Amino acid sequence: MGYNLLKGKRGIIFGALDENSIAWKTAQTVHDEGGIFVLTNAPIAMRMGQIDELAKKTGSQIIPADATSVEDLDNLVEKAVEILGGKIDFVLHSIGMSVNVRKGRAYTDEKYDFTAKGWDVSALSFHKVMQSLYKADAMNEWGSIVALTYMAAQRTFPDYNDMADNKAYLESVARSFGYFFGKEKKVRVNTISQSPTATTAGQGVKGFDGFISYAEKMSPLGNATAQDCADYTVTLFSDLTRKVTMQNLFHDGGFSNTGVSQEVIEKF
Repeated sequence: MGYNLLKGKRGIIFGALDENSIAWKTAQTVHDEGGIFVLTNAPIAMRMGQIDELAKKTGSQIIPADATSVEDLDNLVEKAVEILGGKIDFVLHSIGMSVNVRKGRAYTDEKYDFTAKGWDVSALSFHKVMQSLYKADAMNEWGSIVALTYMAAQRTFPDYNDMADNKAYLESVARSFGYFFGKEKKVRVNTISQSPTATTAGQGVKGFDGFISYAEKMSPLGNATAQDCADYTVTLFSDLTRKVTMQNLFHDGGFSNTGVSQEVIEKF
């Protein structure tokens, strides 16, 4: 059941690939809450996913864009404002990719060309997205920009590899750009540190099933699902969180504040 939390609001959603992705669930939930948006992803990702199906379900248009290309992003922002009939109220950055992980390179044996590509896609792209929005003055006052992150930015998870560094950079960009966007445009910028989630991207991490099981046993409320994250994201897009900005918000069932759980003690 929707509450019309986003009635009359316009947005851009990056990264919807298939029905398992958080961006896909968020798009559906935003639609249920009365928001309208354009969908965007890299052309190669669009060929791999089912974004056309999502666009049909939500009455949305798709604008292909490489999030590492400033030219593509400037074009995306301009077209989104034109298609939606006004400035933007919300943006979801749900993009992450490590070439080192894909190629099976250990953190102690990175190929730095791979590292640079992963950093550009996963982290620097967030700065590029916001810079395009900022320079075009495309955000409405009290708008909200959210990126998805993971607690590997603060703690070591060996198999998360260089994505941990990317997420740390991403969170820093949110704080730094959040200051300027807030001061000058009254726009909020936050990151959501989500539980490990069974998405197409997440399952590329070595030992992912064990990882999810451990987090489930550690978290007093259990892992947050992709749908849980979509619901939380909608609250950050809404007017109910107008004074929340420059925060890294843990959405993980309590995992981040749990030293050890009884279930884990019993397991060992």
